[in-house]
Amino acid sequence: MENLDLTVLRHLLQWRRDGRRALLATVIRTWGSSPRPVGSIMALCETGAVVGSVSGGCIEDDLVWRYSRAATPAEAPAADGITHAIPEGPPERVTYGVTADEAHRFGLPCGGTLELLLEFNPDADALAALISALGTGQLMRRDTEIATGRVSQQPIERPMPLSDDGVWLRNSFGPEYRMLLIGAGQLAEYLATMALFCGFAVTVCDPREEYRGSWSVPGVSLLPGMPDDVVREFLVDRRTCVIALTHDPKLDDLALLEAIGSEAFYVGAIGSRRNNAARRARLIEHFGQTEESLASLRGPVGIYIGSKTPPEIAVSIMSEVLAVKNGVPLPRDMQVGTAKNTLQPAAPAGDQPPVCGSPATRHLS
Repeated sequence: MENLDLTVLRHLLQWRRDGRRALLATVIRTWGSSPRPVGSIMALCETGAVVGSVSGGCIEDDLVWRYSRAATPAEAPAADGITHAIPEGPPERVTYGVTADEAHRFGLPCGGTLELLLEFNPDADALAALISALGTGQLMRRDTEIATGRVSQQPIERPMPLSDDGVWLRNSFGPEYRMLLIGAGQLAEYLATMALFCGFAVTVCDPREEYRGSWSVPGVSLLPGMPDDVVREFLVDRRTCVIALTHDPKLDDLALLEAIGSEAFYVGAIGSRRNNAARRARLIEHFGQTEESLASLRGPVGIYIGSKTPPEIAVSIMSEVLAVKNGVPLPRDMQVGTAKNTLQPAAPAGDQPPVCGSPATRHLS
């Protein structure tokens, strides 16, 4: 599954190329609680088809009723005086939930208010150019002149929050978030599946043929190269996360070395507290790393939820990845290592048995 914004834009482009009227709705302001954040978009076709979301569903239903031919078969005013068709002309501002009655009617949380900008019949060529740029991994800003609907688009280096100064609406669109997994084992299959549903483009690297041969998750790019080479060629950027899952230092360590110095928003490795401490020691002793250079390396990866099976561990890891992606700080006691140190202090290295058993055991021990 691709990034939701890209899905919305692709459908909108197809409708416009098919000669259909359509609108693009953008959440530009919220007060109180809101089901969807500022910058969220949805597209509505004159047929009543909807892609994306600006609320929990009731506002989408109201927009369909007001602006699609699905509401009335003819483009004639209904009894309420509203013409149920998407008009030509400049964008319009629409506010929902100003009163408690409206908030209840449209399913908004208590006290919630939502303002949208509706752009009618966006230009297909401009949409195609935006989608093409996003497809190459370029971060883009789309500026809409509110009085006329004129659109300009330009590449940007960093994501920017939506801005509305009354003259221009500026919204940034990014390429898909990417996840690069080192190792094609069972845990990678669960994690890749979750990442796909969260809108990540997922790539799995494993030079071991026996693991690649049993891979069963469609929609994932499976690469046979050595992990360090793959990380270099991957052109890791700030919308990329790299997670090592093999427990094999020859594979995990080399990949992590390449990823640590990149712009990746998340770099981590599976393993027990003891194994992660040993990894850090190896990287410092043999590869010239320091505690400072390894500060961004996460491990044991995930948040502590008492996970014991590969799917539960995947939930733990995916939760931490999403929190970091969304800029949500996690309390230290939610980290696997910190929580386990509190609940079950690690034994001295000499007292521990050799690492063996299932990935779940190694993750939590």
